[in-house]
Amino acid sequence: MTSTASSTFSDATSRLSTTHFDRDRQYSCAYFATSGENLEQAQIDKKRHIAAKMLLTQGQRVLDIGSGWGGMGLFLCQQFGVDVTGVTLSKEQHAVSCRRALEGGIADRVRFKLLDYRLEAGRYDRIVSVGMFEHVGAAHYVEFFTKVKHLLTDDGVMLLHSIGRMEPPGGTNTWLRKYIFPGGYSPALSEVLAAIEKVGLWVTDVEILRLHYAETIRHWRQRFQANRESVKHTAGYDERFCRMWEFYLAGCEVSFRYMNQMVFQIQIAKRQDAVPLTRDYMVDAERGEHAAPSMAAE
Repeated sequence: MTSTASSTFSDATSRLSTTHFDRDRQYSCAYFATSGENLEQAQIDKKRHIAAKMLLTQGQRVLDIGSGWGGMGLFLCQQFGVDVTGVTLSKEQHAVSCRRALEGGIADRVRFKLLDYRLEAGRYDRIVSVGMFEHVGAAHYVEFFTKVKHLLTDDGVMLLHSIGRMEPPGGTNTWLRKYIFPGGYSPALSEVLAAIEKVGLWVTDVEILRLHYAETIRHWRQRFQANRESVKHTAGYDERFCRMWEFYLAGCEVSFRYMNQMVFQIQIAKRQDAVPLTRDYMVDAERGEHAAPSMAAE
């Protein structure tokens, strides 16, 4: 099972975060509600969009599988008053996440563990995973969802956000596999749903985000190009790396804009009555009409 990308890629995302991504280091697909948002707003909207599908209430226990730089966990705690545990295999991400929780004064309600999710032993009302499933590997999908089932409370809900493909199962581009995502794989929805069925979980909602990642990567590419020289001189990368990174971003944008790549969000539950019968609650929560009170000032 591959849980992380190559050390080169991990190191690059860390060094490039201030010149490439948004301030919250959300290295995953943003959500563009209209065509005019900047990247920061679109990433906030992504977190809000995901939270709306989780039916959060104050005091719930939430597990973030593959917690990255901590942005999602911090957002959920601050905005909805939930207790968050994040797990990651990246030492650097773990250190940054813990520091952010301390600096935000919420380390008692948001904790991050340097831990394989398969070793987590708690029980959670909600589980969220954003941008980690691409590194699980198709051979381990049943194992992944079996663990999710064990971690969820009986009335628990999970929201899974992952890159996928709109075609039948296939392979990973050889260049990406060698230089960017060793072991990475964009699953077909049919592969994921089959694994969920075998475990005996309910799929309670599916949404396909089609061009959102193309727009996200366009912003990343433009930011990288605007800071290309500073990346070479201050981040310590040479011309070869910069050309490789530009090729990676351009190629991925094309694959999401014109080819077979997309992002899916799957809402999963142990019981069919764990969520309301209609989807109105998602829209209401996203608009803030029935959201839990914020625990921190905007």
